[in-house]
Amino acid sequence: MPTNIPSPTHHGPDDATGFASESVPGFATLPPDHDPGSPGPVPAPNDPEPDHAVGPAVPSAGSRLPLHRQRDFVSLWVAQSISQFGTHVSLLALPLAAAVTLDASPAQMGLLTALERLPFLLFGLLAGVWVDRRRRQGLMVWADYGRAALLGLVPLAALAGWLRIELLFGVAFLVGVLTLVFDVAYVAYLPAIVRRDQLTAANSRLETSFAVAQTAGPGLGGALVGLVGAPLAIGLDALSFLVSGALVARIRTAEPSVAAGERPTPAAVGRETAEGVRALLGDARLRAITACSMTTSTFGWGFLAIYILFMTRELGFSAGTIGLVLTMGGVGSTLGAVIAGPATRRLGVGRTIILAQVVNTLGALAIPLAILVPGWALAMLAVSESVQWGALTLYGVVQVSLRQAIVPDRLRGRVTATLRFLVTGGAALGGLLGGWLGGRIGLGPALIVLGLGMGFSVLWVTLSPLRSLRDYPEAAGV
Repeated sequence: MPTNIPSPTHHGPDDATGFASESVPGFATLPPDHDPGSPGPVPAPNDPEPDHAVGPAVPSAGSRLPLHRQRDFVSLWVAQSISQFGTHVSLLALPLAAAVTLDASPAQMGLLTALERLPFLLFGLLAGVWVDRRRRQGLMVWADYGRAALLGLVPLAALAGWLRIELLFGVAFLVGVLTLVFDVAYVAYLPAIVRRDQLTAANSRLETSFAVAQTAGPGLGGALVGLVGAPLAIGLDALSFLVSGALVARIRTAEPSVAAGERPTPAAVGRETAEGVRALLGDARLRAITACSMTTSTFGWGFLAIYILFMTRELGFSAGTIGLVLTMGGVGSTLGAVIAGPATRRLGVGRTIILAQVVNTLGALAIPLAILVPGWALAMLAVSESVQWGALTLYGVVQVSLRQAIVPDRLRGRVTATLRFLVTGGAALGGLLGGWLGGRIGLGPALIVLGLGMGFSVLWVTLSPLRSLRDYPEAAGV
């Protein structure tokens, strides 16, 4: 099972599953009256939210150029690539800090996993309303800086001798809050800096960078953990967020003007939240994606909660060996990102989504069987990691692009947040479920149960209009 189902440090294109690829890891197009090649209006001096822009917003001269020649997209792309590299070190180092450095129990590992996602359950719907009232770029920058500061506490605590599991719990929760803000703003922000016809290509490039980081990051993480220990290795992720925030701050494409809306009274917030819920669940295609992603995320995070323990305690893998396994996930993820465009053109959008979920389930079920053939365990996990991440990345790119082609700009943050609330709320419960099952029936049997659970995700998309969806639809009206 891919262990880099986003930790609280992850942000990537796929925010729907809680897999990279959230990532990552919401979804929209520009309004009908907006020229898809222009960056949007520059805020007037009396714009209701001018203080949330970072630097002067200026039109993007490269908006009609290929993506690799668009300065603002390249800034975002490089920022994500750097932060993802650091994140993939932490994706190994953080659970190892709990499991090895602090000798955490299965229940504590499950709680750590749940706390990473709990902010999405507590604040997810409100975050959507808040983000839709503000400019997204500034929110992203400060979320990056905040996560850098919080993650930096872990190596400092280790050096000072007061690292405790309670500190990891607190860091996981607070970083999760900032990741919620970043993720809702991030996916809503991308269509403001690239044309609609470039969304799939942009998501594929971002996901490819994620895959490259996934390939190299765990190997580096394993080496760093072996050299300096898990807590100090997390410091690299903190530095990557500082660089990411600085690069996002350089983006100058103007976002569409932010409507003032009603005053944020409880009644107004309730009405705006309900509008986002209706937009997501009122569309049969989005409803199927949501149910599929919730199922994958719930059982996947349960799988993740005990996966590291399974490798260290049942299979006897070292940190370096675990890093090697995770590196193979990057190989599959790279392939999944590369084939997303050709796959949708050949198979259609709906069939590509269904195929990706079938392959992901089969890959998950192979992992616990490795305990039966110890001599082949490393090879089995490496292949499974690669297969699963290829499938999940393919699913992530296609479903994100689909949602970006459906949801109008003014609902973008709320639809994103509603989806995140449902999907990552399930992930929080899944983390607790995984820890409980691991303690009750053993790590291997628990992984089998959780892998079978992921298989139900296939039913949601198969028994929906997605089954016959060939092409990305036109944008909905605003």
